[in-house]
Amino acid sequence: MKTINLEMTKAVKRPIRVVQYGGGNFLRAFVDYFFDLANEQGLFDGSIAIVESLPFSNVDRFKAQDSQYTLQLRGNINGEKYVETRIITSLDQAVTVFHDFEEYIALAREEDLRFVVSNTTEAGIVFNENDRFEDKFEVTFPAKLTQFLYERYIWCKGDPNKGLIMLPVELIDDNGIVLKKYVNDYIDLWKLEDGFRKWVNEACVFTSTLVDRIVPGFPRDEKDEICETLGYNDDLLDTAEPFALWVIESPKDISEELPLDKALEGKVNMDIIFTDNQKPYKQRKVRILNGAHTSFVLASYLIGHDTVKESMDDELVRDFMNETIHEEIIPTLTLPREELEAFADAVVDRFNNPFIKHALLSISLNSVSKWRARCMPSLLGYVEKYGKLPKRLAFSIAALLAFYKGDRIEDAALIGDRNGEAYKIMDDPDVLEFFRENSSLDARTLTEKYLSNVSFHGQDLTEIEGLCDFVSGCLQNIRDFGTRKAMELLK
Repeated sequence: MKTINLEMTKAVKRPIRVVQYGGGNFLRAFVDYFFDLANEQGLFDGSIAIVESLPFSNVDRFKAQDSQYTLQLRGNINGEKYVETRIITSLDQAVTVFHDFEEYIALAREEDLRFVVSNTTEAGIVFNENDRFEDKFEVTFPAKLTQFLYERYIWCKGDPNKGLIMLPVELIDDNGIVLKKYVNDYIDLWKLEDGFRKWVNEACVFTSTLVDRIVPGFPRDEKDEICETLGYNDDLLDTAEPFALWVIESPKDISEELPLDKALEGKVNMDIIFTDNQKPYKQRKVRILNGAHTSFVLASYLIGHDTVKESMDDELVRDFMNETIHEEIIPTLTLPREELEAFADAVVDRFNNPFIKHALLSISLNSVSKWRARCMPSLLGYVEKYGKLPKRLAFSIAALLAFYKGDRIEDAALIGDRNGEAYKIMDDPDVLEFFRENSSLDARTLTEKYLSNVSFHGQDLTEIEGLCDFVSGCLQNIRDFGTRKAMELLK
């Protein structure tokens, strides 16, 4: 079987306008897909150069296929199965910092270069005072970016029209603001000239972004079958859900230079938003998508389900989730109700995706801190707004207390039991030790100890009127009648 390459795709040669740190599944199913659409529609004329910066990076698979690959979007849209197959031709080349340094640094001198995309994981945007300017390899990503920007500054002689726009997608708050700070810190550390600092801060733009798309990535178990259907081999094959959201917060309007949002016109459940404040959108994602996950997964696991899809196939669990979102979470948010409802509908489609087997135990990791970040703000907001408890969000606390039950810790996990089946409860050591010592206490005492633990919640939740009574009652129902019956009693 032939392998996908330029001879097959006949891709148009375009100037390199984007340098992308990272060639992993997410960026190729997200950013590179958007640029491909924009190129096709004549909205953007540019290609992407991938930079791999880790010692073990391997770009041979890109070179073997001339950086051409196939993306399949698979899932549900408006309750209906959806599959989209697209050959992505927006990549031009792939280089590694370790093996192709001169080729890599030469990208800084590309005449048409304008954008820098990065996905170096949450641990990638850091500052290390031991990084040296003359080091080529073992330095942090912000240090590499400072070196790269300096190379461009020297090449263009400080031309303000040759500045770059940074588009980091690492999952940290205010990623662009933090990245800009660290670049300036390296300018200080390395005592680089004031002209370069002025160019970085005035000619370059550092955006902060929020991204959302589930990307299962390379379909190892289905690869041969998919390639047989495609009629060619593809070792860069990528898969993702149809939903996509990219919120770009920028100190200046870059939407005309980066018209990716226009390329999505007619696409359902895909949106690129340019804004000067991404916080309402992050709040929407964390409270609705992540909050919904955290509110039902532990109870659903105790009921007997193992995946999100199984949970959504259970009418009781599905109704619990929908009522939590629409009756208890959305009323506490600030964006227009219509936008929130549309996002919630997309969440339901995503949870029902038959192509993604999202394990509940995977989602259960660090549930104590997740509940604080994702569910507690909605619970507090609901109490403040209505003067009463949101019973489903409160029930999720009882489910957490029931899930975190065990008397021994093995391999950094508390061992729970579901109808004779052992399962691992993964969390911070202090959390696991708390439950090892207390999870067998009577429902009332355990609930009081947990809700009053300020280190878990940042405040004493027993001060919320009626919360301790309600949660302990739900926990007792779970212990006496089982989780399904306890959930039914909420009706």
